[in-house]
Amino acid sequence: MDRKLTLKRKFDFTEDDESTVDVLHETSSLADDITKRVDRINSVSLSSDQDIGAAQNDLCFLSGYAKDEDIVDLMVVCGVVPTMVKVLDMVSNRGELDANTYDVEKDCVSILGHLAVKPENQQLIVDAGALPCLVELLMRPKAPGVSQALFSRLLGRVADAITNLAHENINIKTLVRLEGGIPPLVDLLESNDKKVQRAAAGALRTLAFQNAENKDQVVDLAQQLTMVDSFVIVAYKNIKLQIVECDALPTLVLMLGSEDPAIHYEAVGVIGNLVHSSPEIKKEVLLAEALQPVICLLSSPCLETQREAALLIGQFATTDSDCKIHIAQRGAINPLIKMLKSPDLQLREMSTFALGRLAQDSHNQAGIAYNGGIEPLLNLLATKNASVQHNAAFALYALADNEDNVPLIIKADGLQKLQDGHFSVLPTRECVAKMLKRLEEKMEGRVLKQMLHLMRSGEKVVQKRVALALAHLCSADDRKTIFIDNNGLELLLEHLESSNKKQKREASAALHAMATKGIGASIVDLAPTSPTSQVYLGEQYVNNPLLSDVTFLVEGKIFYAHKVCLVSSIIFRAMFDGGYREKEAKDIEIPNIKWNVFELMMRFIYTGTVEVDLEVAPDLLKAADQYLLDGLKRICESVISKDISVENVSLMYVMSDTYNATTLKYSCILFILEQFDNLSSKPWYCRFIRCIKPDIWNFFWTLLITSKQAD
Repeated sequence: MDRKLTLKRKFDFTEDDESTVDVLHETSSLADDITKRVDRINSVSLSSDQDIGAAQNDLCFLSGYAKDEDIVDLMVVCGVVPTMVKVLDMVSNRGELDANTYDVEKDCVSILGHLAVKPENQQLIVDAGALPCLVELLMRPKAPGVSQALFSRLLGRVADAITNLAHENINIKTLVRLEGGIPPLVDLLESNDKKVQRAAAGALRTLAFQNAENKDQVVDLAQQLTMVDSFVIVAYKNIKLQIVECDALPTLVLMLGSEDPAIHYEAVGVIGNLVHSSPEIKKEVLLAEALQPVICLLSSPCLETQREAALLIGQFATTDSDCKIHIAQRGAINPLIKMLKSPDLQLREMSTFALGRLAQDSHNQAGIAYNGGIEPLLNLLATKNASVQHNAAFALYALADNEDNVPLIIKADGLQKLQDGHFSVLPTRECVAKMLKRLEEKMEGRVLKQMLHLMRSGEKVVQKRVALALAHLCSADDRKTIFIDNNGLELLLEHLESSNKKQKREASAALHAMATKGIGASIVDLAPTSPTSQVYLGEQYVNNPLLSDVTFLVEGKIFYAHKVCLVSSIIFRAMFDGGYREKEAKDIEIPNIKWNVFELMMRFIYTGTVEVDLEVAPDLLKAADQYLLDGLKRICESVISKDISVENVSLMYVMSDTYNATTLKYSCILFILEQFDNLSSKPWYCRFIRCIKPDIWNFFWTLLITSKQAD
């Protein structure tokens, strides 16, 4: 996870900044005033107290101007930067230093620090030679006669200026290291002045912050991208290693326990940046006993500290399995779970990151669930923040590895939240898909027994959630046990008739999933078949007078047939064997059937197969039902089923009912379940579902019983 500085350092101005600046509204007047003051400062040698006093007055005004971001660019244009560097050089070479010269340096540093807030000014200030001056100030001992307070304020301003200069600029960070700025900053961590301590930590935090995305800043150092990558990695590694080698860790760990939120915020930030992408430093930090203080900071009243601590816990948790266990044992899980419900988006992001890494250890999976972590993680799947969403999915995927957590996930409506979530990035979608697969794999043995127990004895809402989940997740072999023997089908059908549209959608999707998952018998196989054996004479005897012993009149035309072949139809056999008048008739009239339909029906009887197009299929289905030709009915139903649509499904269903077309009826049921979103808005939908509910029950009962027998 990339670390991001939330805010650039803002200067804290104290009682010594009492000067006020009259606001000059006209840009030209303001530019003239700045230019005059710069010129006056450049004209003095600072060799006398009078020169220093004059410079102090102008520097005081310029320092006030620099606080206004709207004036900063104008100050740069007016030549403030080289003038400030020149003054710092002159004071450094003066020899004798006192309170007045310290004030001059403080103002110069303050002005440069404010100008450096804008990234476009950073390199300009460094090119003017400011960095060696700033580092020299850090390393210079306090002059006799100068108060500790004034000395501390100067050091704090220097550290702040370095922070702004080096912000997200790897070139300048490297120059700070090469100029020797890191050791004195580390030394300042032990300052008795909290503001200095905080400022030094802030500078170290900025220097250690790894922002490899800003590679455009180092293109001048290498021509190839791989060389740029190498430079960035080495540069950050050198900076981090030097901070650690200067023995900063013991002091930083002590700062973690400070009662001052600003102190422990900066300290945890420095440590977090140091360990990022550096396993070696991470181990050293843990050896320095940083773990427990960081865990304590998870409950800090400072929101920013909580964020940093949670992120750092996540980084610690990637070390090894033992470290994950120690983090949980020392009390990190509860505060991290509380953070999941925070209104602060970044805090939720950091806590999901940490919990996701902790959940990779099997010992922690039960603990996170036991402390109530599953439900808030599931709720975060609905957030619009891609990072939080992914972290939550990652954590849940790990938690689902524990069999005891699976029923808890289902009870919390986890399956629906996973299925209904809108996941904006591919890695999250892949993670959710893997979790659904994991839940499916777990749905057997002890887990299945727990689920069945919940479906029988849990609260009604839990029973329905379990039934919905099992419809998606159970194996085909277990469907009869779940939905017939344990009444799961009735729960789903109740859900289908709910007044809540979302619940109807869930039930439709679940029933469709159950019907189409690993079916042992096809829809056609579920329809009843005729036990009558059949004799096929072949294509050449269709409407052939050769050996014909019966003729039919269809639309006034004669159709030649053979009784031995026609007896495959119960109706035709009854005509010839029973006491019907057709038995002795020479020509048997066939009313209400078109010639082409009758010919196709006969072709089926003679050959056992026939090509049927959609145009003739409904009439042929009617004829097949009339003459009890189940095989032909199935062919017609198959053709008609392919034409089912949102507009005609209700008519198709009526057709299936009229002609006892079981296959077509079952196809309509599957279509209705699958197309809930398109059908539910129809005014007839709710009444229609109530009417066909018995048929839906029969369909699933037949499906589950038949497929179980087939197995």
